[in-house]
Amino acid sequence: MNYKISKRAASLAPSLTLAIDSKAKQMKAEGLDVVGFGAGEPDFDTPIHIKDAAIKALNDGFTKYTPSSGIPELRQAVADKFKRDNGLTYKPSQVIVSNGGKHSCYNVILATCEEGDEVIIPSPYWLSYPEMVKLAGATPVILQTSDKTEFKVTPEQLRSAITPKTRLFILNSPSNPTGSLYTRDEIKTLGDICVEKNVLIMSDEIYEKLVYDGAEHVSVASFSPAHYDHTIIVHGLAKAYSMTGWRLGYLAAPEPIAKAIDAIQSHSTSNPTSFAQKGGVAALNGPQDHLAKWLAEYSKRRSYAHERLNKMRGITCVNAKGAFYLFPNISALGLKSADFCSRLLEQEKVAAVPGIAFGADDYMRMSYATSMANIEKGLDRLEKFVQTL
Repeated sequence: MNYKISKRAASLAPSLTLAIDSKAKQMKAEGLDVVGFGAGEPDFDTPIHIKDAAIKALNDGFTKYTPSSGIPELRQAVADKFKRDNGLTYKPSQVIVSNGGKHSCYNVILATCEEGDEVIIPSPYWLSYPEMVKLAGATPVILQTSDKTEFKVTPEQLRSAITPKTRLFILNSPSNPTGSLYTRDEIKTLGDICVEKNVLIMSDEIYEKLVYDGAEHVSVASFSPAHYDHTIIVHGLAKAYSMTGWRLGYLAAPEPIAKAIDAIQSHSTSNPTSFAQKGGVAALNGPQDHLAKWLAEYSKRRSYAHERLNKMRGITCVNAKGAFYLFPNISALGLKSADFCSRLLEQEKVAAVPGIAFGADDYMRMSYATSMANIEKGLDRLEKFVQTL
C-alpha cells in the first residue's frame, strides 16, 4: 500500500526535546546512569490540595463531558487570576481552557492564521511555534537573536520584519529555551509597534510565576486598551503547579477570537479532562505558598549551574531571568549542537537538547528542573566531556 501523507504533516520536524528525553529514559531503563537536563517540567510533585480536588471529583462521579471550553468554575478562576495577578479584566466567555499550553498555542494560530499570512517568531524559539504555523498553512518569519542581547528581539528587528502579510507576532517572556525576560519598557515598545502596524500578539506567559532576582513579569495586554485588543495570552498550569501530565492550558482573547477558538476546540478535542479541571480550580484559587519554596530552590540551582558553566573551557552562558533553563553557547568547542549533544549523551550519559531544535545551532538547552545532586553530577560529566574536544 502506498500511503499518501499530507504536505502539512510531511513538512513537520519531530520534537527534539521529546526525542532526547525518550532516548535518555530508554537508556535509564537499560540500567545506565543517565543525568537528564532535557525535559521542561518541574521535578516537584503537584501540590497535595490540587490532587485532592481531582480525587474528590473522581469520587463524586465528575467523569462526564463538560462544556468544550472548560467548566464555568474554571473559566471564572482564570478570569480572576488575570484580574488579581495582571490587572486585566476578562469575561469567562473570553477564556478557553484547553488540553495544555501547547494546545492553546495551536488553537490561537489556527484561529488567526491561514495561507498567505506570515508569523514573526524570535529565535531561539520554543520549537513547536514554527511547526504550528506551518500546520495552519502560514509562513514562519524567524528573527535571529543571540546572547549579546540576552536573546531579545529589538524594536528595529520587529519593525523591519513586518509586512502587509504579517498576521501575528509571537512573544514568549520568560522564554523557553533561554530564560530571558523582557523588561516593562521593552515589552511596551514591542507592543506599541504591533498596535501601530495592526499585528496581533500571541503572548506566551506560561512561565510567568518563575522569575528571579526581583525581576517582574509584565503582560503586554496590560499597557492600554489597544494593547489588550491586539493580544491573545496563552498560559497553563504545567510549570507553576507541576501539572505537566494533567494537560490543562488556558488562554484569554478578544471575544471574536475566543469564539472562533471555542468552535475549533468543539470540533477537535472537545473538553479538557473533567476531573483535571477541578484540580485546575484548586490550583488557581487555592494556596500559592509552594511557589516561594520552588523558586528558592530553582534560584539556587540556576546560580550554581550558571557559575559552573562559565568556568568550563569553551562555554559561555548568560544567566536566566526566568523559567528553568540555561542556554549555554558552545560554538567555541567546534561541534554543532546536534553532534555535541549526541556525543555528550553517548560518552558521558548526559542528556541536553541541541540548540538547533530552537533555531540556534551554537547553543544547547539545559533544564535545571532537576535535583542539585543531578546538576552537580551532570556538570561534572559535561566538564569532563569538553576537556576531550
